[in-house]
Amino acid sequence: MSEDIYAKPDMSKKVRYKRTVQEDKGEWEEREVEIYESTDAIRDDHIDYQSHGGGPDTERHPPAVQRKTFRAAALCLAVLCFLMMTGIILLSVYFTLLQTRYDQLSNNNSQLQVKVSDISVNYSQLQPRYKVLQTRYDQLSNNNSQLQSSYETLSVNHSKLQDEVKQLKDRTEDISCPDGWTRFGCSCYFKSKEKKTWERGRADCKKSGADLVVINNEEKQKFVSALSKHGESWIGLWNIWTQGGYKWKLVDGSPLTKTFWASGLPTYDGYYAACCDQQGKWTQTTYYNKNKNWICEKKIL
Repeated sequence: MSEDIYAKPDMSKKVRYKRTVQEDKGEWEEREVEIYESTDAIRDDHIDYQSHGGGPDTERHPPAVQRKTFRAAALCLAVLCFLMMTGIILLSVYFTLLQTRYDQLSNNNSQLQVKVSDISVNYSQLQPRYKVLQTRYDQLSNNNSQLQSSYETLSVNHSKLQDEVKQLKDRTEDISCPDGWTRFGCSCYFKSKEKKTWERGRADCKKSGADLVVINNEEKQKFVSALSKHGESWIGLWNIWTQGGYKWKLVDGSPLTKTFWASGLPTYDGYYAACCDQQGKWTQTTYYNKNKNWICEKKIL
């Protein structure tokens, strides 16, 4: 079809414009001239187009506008491909990071499972001990309740005893000792002026409703030592025969828990004790007929 368009026209033929309506001769000639002139113009344009490289070959070489369009499209396509490759690379890196994180979490999960297993085993082992401790705790809690109850009872009894002691103190303050006797604590004490043996001195104390003084604490030791500052006096301590041998005993039968013997005493050949030497310590005698002063003690109540 393109060959028909660009075919060389046949200029030997003439075209006549026919009209069905009758026109005068002058008008027909004028129109015929116009047709011939247009035909010549078409031929000149065709020759000029071929001289500038026109014709069928021009279809193979698009104009500059079309080439620019193709370049822009190619550039856009290249940019699009670059962006797609960049996205693929970024996705690949992100996927690698996710895979690494997943592996770490999987490893941590495995370690946690091992720890949970260990804890479960330890819990199974500790559970019997927990039961034992719980039982022990219950027992201690019960004992604590009992102790608390006992403490409350003792507290009540202590308050009662304090009241009784106060009453006794009030009563003893109103009681005076006989003439020649000295009061100390809840007892009255008498130091003889004459000297006798230990046995006779004790007998004299008993006539007055008393007995030889018994020393069982530091305060009474200081008091008796002050009474005997001018010489030794018999006290209620003697060495008597018991099953297994001789032993020192107090006259009231109380246990001998506190002693104040002088250095090197007592010995097994002594019989009676006296108080006190120049250092305020106990001494002993080795025979029966030794005469000394004696100290009597009488309980007020």
